[in-house]
Amino acid sequence: MSFITQLPLSNSFDPNLVVVDRFSKVEILIQAYSTITSLDLPQIFISHVFSKHGLQESIVSNRGSLFFSSLWTQLFKQLKISRDFSTPFHPETDGQTERANKNIEQYSWMYVSYNQDDWKTCLPLAAFAYNNGENSSKKAITFSHHL
Repeated sequence: MSFITQLPLSNSFDPNLVVVDRFSKVEILIQAYSTITSLDLPQIFISHVFSKHGLQESIVSNRGSLFFSSLWTQLFKQLKISRDFSTPFHPETDGQTERANKNIEQYSWMYVSYNQDDWKTCLPLAAFAYNNGENSSKKAITFSHHL
């Protein structure tokens, strides 16, 4: 789980939270704001991940300050979810998400307009294209594991 940041502003959205299910390889893209706070993150996660995909046993994230908040820590403790953090300057710890970020950026460049300000509307298409592609580690289409 990590953020793709430094994107051009698109309908007030700028970063995207990227979550990858380690089993099915499904990418979940959540549009966010650069003003997201540690109070917002648990609600966003519950709304977009827990409610649709169930509780996870463990979550790997980068070491962003939002992922270290006391509210986030308490939520994981109450839900009995193990938290693992990638090592600084070694993003390969969460290689699936890093690869997903690169894939989404590549798909976005294919769909985005010349002005590069409409990526918000392209993200669902990018996620759909990725999630419907064959995943080499599973040798199957990603969505087929998700049904």
